[in-house]
Amino acid sequence: MADHYYSDKPTVQSDQQTWTFTLRGETYHFTSDRGVFSKKEVDFGSRLLIETFQFPEQTGDILDVGCGYGPIGIALAKEDSKRTVMMIDVNERALELAKENAKANQVNNVMIQKSNLFEQVQKKDFASILSNPPIRAGKKVVHQLFEEAYQHLALNGELWIVIQKKQGAPSAIEKLKSLFAEVEVVIKDKGYYIIRSVKRV
Repeated sequence: MADHYYSDKPTVQSDQQTWTFTLRGETYHFTSDRGVFSKKEVDFGSRLLIETFQFPEQTGDILDVGCGYGPIGIALAKEDSKRTVMMIDVNERALELAKENAKANQVNNVMIQKSNLFEQVQKKDFASILSNPPIRAGKKVVHQLFEEAYQHLALNGELWIVIQKKQGAPSAIEKLKSLFAEVEVVIKDKGYYIIRSVKRV
């Protein structure tokens, strides 16, 4: 079976690359690799999600689902050191890179662990959950991510998603509206949608 970035143990030969990138006004050094989503730069969708995200008013931890080598979780943890950012992924190579990247950028308020979606996540009161979801894993997996995110958010917690229109943004919005009381498209840019959904009573 061919490797995908959502494979747990990529077999493709390692070929790490390190680069510098500015996110939310802060400069970061990231290392990525083959077998991991977005090897040579912070991909446009993740960058748009990072730059558009607004921290919630309520206190509480943040969860980065499908964290990859870590740009989303690391950038947000660096900005708000009072919160813990939990970062999960099924890809073991990505998780090792995320740990290395957190250390390289002096970010200590992160918890990085292996989990297939929310399987290993016990906490159910996150203030915010973010994801650049694994579209290639299929609609069923993406919709499962939405359903489980709802269950793991605190009341008034927010789910922030980036998804391309051509990869199913309209159907994603309909699914989110079936779960969340408030769903809004915060921004559209180059075919990418940033969607914010809020859990109410």
